[in-house]
Amino acid sequence: MPAAAEKRHLLDHLTHIGVQPPEVIELLDYVDDLLLWMKDAEGHYHWVNTAFLINFNIGTRAEIIGRTDFDICEPVLANQYRIDDERVLAGERIRSRVELVGRFNHTARWCLTSKIPLHDHDGNIVGNVGITRAIENLSQEGLVDSPLSAAIRHVGQNLSDSITNGELAKLCGLSLRAFERQFQSAYGMSPHEYVRNLRVRMSCHALVFTTSSLAAVATEFGFADQSHFTKEFRRLMKETPRSYRLRYSDP
Repeated sequence: MPAAAEKRHLLDHLTHIGVQPPEVIELLDYVDDLLLWMKDAEGHYHWVNTAFLINFNIGTRAEIIGRTDFDICEPVLANQYRIDDERVLAGERIRSRVELVGRFNHTARWCLTSKIPLHDHDGNIVGNVGITRAIENLSQEGLVDSPLSAAIRHVGQNLSDSITNGELAKLCGLSLRAFERQFQSAYGMSPHEYVRNLRVRMSCHALVFTTSSLAAVATEFGFADQSHFTKEFRRLMKETPRSYRLRYSDP
């Protein structure tokens, strides 16, 4: 689709879902240090600005529309973003979160991210709209490196191991109470619940793209056994691992 036609199509779409005026959307393409996106309830991108395309080395908007974070980010980061998306879909607003955001070269940098619900004309939440910008020097922002970053990295790298709040608190240089309080405030859930959710979400890739047994997947992602895996998977995904695998298998 020619660039002019693509722009008209996107502006028509954004106007249809209530984004006014379209000139504001066009202006966001001229902001070089701010990544902006709009996603639907399933996490598919419906619009991103030019800075977003450059960050992920994507040629045109047509190449990102309909894709998800799992198509462009490392699995651990994509799953973390999805956990936040679900909070926003429930009506929560996330403001100025210090977090790692991936880049096209498989690196990541610290950014300030905010997300809010996206509503249709009837007031129903149909997705989220978000912005993020890199923090080149955290001290200049009046911030310090997130005290929780060591815990998040450790969880992502050790999902198959037993992980305790005490261990994570020590990595962050915080008392157990301070760690649990800060984590709840930042992520809207306890560290234990975050680990449980991330393990389930990380297992989805193995269910779809490997032929590993359910017992093997359970072990790989730190569940006590297949029964425990099934229970946790059903709690978060509202279906069993087996039905999830079948739903994505070839007809």
